[in-house]
Amino acid sequence: MYKERFLKYLKLEKNYSDKTVEAYRSDLVLFEQFLKETDNSLDLLSCDRDLVRLWIVDMMERGSATTTVNRKLSTLRSFYRYMRLRGILETSPVQGVKGPKNKKPLPQFVKESEMDILLDETDLGTGFIGIRNRTIIATFYQTGIRMAELIGLNDRDIDFSTNMVKVTGKRDKQRFIPFGKELEERFRLYMEAREAEFGMTEGAFFVSNKGERIPRHQVYLLVKDALSKVSSVAKKSPHVLRHTFATSMLNHNAELGAVKELLGHNSLQTTEIYVHNTLQELKDIYKQAHPRA
Repeated sequence: MYKERFLKYLKLEKNYSDKTVEAYRSDLVLFEQFLKETDNSLDLLSCDRDLVRLWIVDMMERGSATTTVNRKLSTLRSFYRYMRLRGILETSPVQGVKGPKNKKPLPQFVKESEMDILLDETDLGTGFIGIRNRTIIATFYQTGIRMAELIGLNDRDIDFSTNMVKVTGKRDKQRFIPFGKELEERFRLYMEAREAEFGMTEGAFFVSNKGERIPRHQVYLLVKDALSKVSSVAKKSPHVLRHTFATSMLNHNAELGAVKELLGHNSLQTTEIYVHNTLQELKDIYKQAHPRA
């Protein structure tokens, strides 16, 4: 009875869609079923905080995602808030109950072997376009810069005397990132090809097919197309190459603090998530290599 009143309230007073109301109904029905399975005398009005917590544990043990559990918990909060406002209950059994923390997905990255194939063997276009595309991929992979940072690069930001690139990041914060001999050679080859194509010697570093500063969508599409040729990673974007840079650095014993500075993170905690990637890779290597793994 109270359940139907609540659902009617959602429909008529809160103007929730039929689909949303049905989702609330389903959650409440599942909770009622759980209560009955626990003790046949229990119902929505007689449950307590411990039973709500027990329901959370039960759902987690059955393999429910944390997002699903928290959504169902939100349904209970809404229902019991309604019951309190109507004076039917004095306290809510959900009060003080915390749902499980949502797990942040690990950053996706491309394997080093796949990056080697991409940079050394894969066809990324002919002439100026091919050289530019390969240089963009290499820049992402070998510096870890963001897409907006790459697009914003100017010729004056590339210092060949020190092999450092000046990057302007979020909130116009600038940082310097070193680059090696290989990327230096790619930069020089690209600039020669660009000059031959457009006669450009200064201004925007990476340019479009028309010689203007390369737009965001063009960078995204060329990276997506390139990664599709070598990797089965679900997400194929410039940011995946940033993740790949960080993961590769840590896999080769770079200090976490140094990677933080190179990525331009404000907090070490933001960088720490990449440690999970390196640990997972170690686990995978162990499973493949150890005879009793």
